[in-house]
Amino acid sequence: MDLSNKETMNKLLLGLLVAMVFIVGFNALRLSALSKLQIGGEGNIGSLTGAAVSGNSGSTSNILPKGIPAIYGKELGISFDDVSAADPEKADATIRKLGMLDQTIILNEAQKQRYINALYMINKGISCEYCCGAKAVIFADGQPACGCAHSYAMRGLAKYLLTKHASEFTDEQIQEEAGKWKALFFPGQIELKAQILASNGIELNFINLASNKYRGIEQGAGKAGGMVGGC
Repeated sequence: MDLSNKETMNKLLLGLLVAMVFIVGFNALRLSALSKLQIGGEGNIGSLTGAAVSGNSGSTSNILPKGIPAIYGKELGISFDDVSAADPEKADATIRKLGMLDQTIILNEAQKQRYINALYMINKGISCEYCCGAKAVIFADGQPACGCAHSYAMRGLAKYLLTKHASEFTDEQIQEEAGKWKALFFPGQIELKAQILASNGIELNFINLASNKYRGIEQGAGKAGGMVGGC
């Protein structure tokens, strides 16, 4: 083989080596990104509002929110980690703190319309569901429809976001934030619902898990654990 052929062969081998390194590196980056698409961090699902909890793979691990909620968590001095069966006293205190917002915040007419849209209209609204049979946490006119502590907490959070951070949250995102807390209030039921949604190929996100969009889909599928916080 003459010198020119050797140089050509070396260039081809070098090109193949560079291509292989690029492919391996690209695949490693994709795997790293996929591994981060799980619930946690600053109270979001993979840091994306409304993103899948764990895709449609059927895995329902780590479905509960963790850490301090973005934007409003530090302001209110609350963390998703404060609501768990492991510390009932702290859970009740956090639920009461959110519930007090419902009792002290008064909405203007424009805010009230968004409030009704977020809690009653979009995705058929959001309800306590597991501790009372009310259609939603409010009636169609915005009045409270349920007197349980969980209901007060979800309404209070919605009112706070509408009065303090109206431009930072859409109505559906407000419902989603309420849904994150609902998941903590009823972890066993939400876990069971997640299993049923996943088995039916339905995306796991807090709208699907906690709103009334798929309310009752898990009925008859088995028994779930109790709630966190009193009704």
